[in-house]
Amino acid sequence: MYAWQVSALPSAPQQSEIDPYRFPGARDIDTHSALTASDSSDDFLLPAPDPKQRIPFALPAADKRRLAVHTVLTTKGVAPMPGDLDAIKALCMLDDTTLTTVLRWITSPG
Repeated sequence: MYAWQVSALPSAPQQSEIDPYRFPGARDIDTHSALTASDSSDDFLLPAPDPKQRIPFALPAADKRRLAVHTVLTTKGVAPMPGDLDAIKALCMLDDTTLTTVLRWITSPG
């Protein structure tokens, strides 16, 4: 191999080449071991909520519709812009049948 040729395989950077400000913890990466299943002692399941402690609150129909519209838009990958909130608010004032039809139009493929 000539001096002007470059290998196709990149070489690993030397320890002295690693910028500690750009990659914090990179210098001592060899001293840390990978996490194993036994190392996850701080991860635990929360207990189920007590139904008696729930606040008796029913979500208004317009708010349920607003959640449905945001859910459908998010599922389709459409992020609502700040100006779209007025249009979403207007859609939420429609009755359930009309809004269901509009959401079906949005979610239909093609």
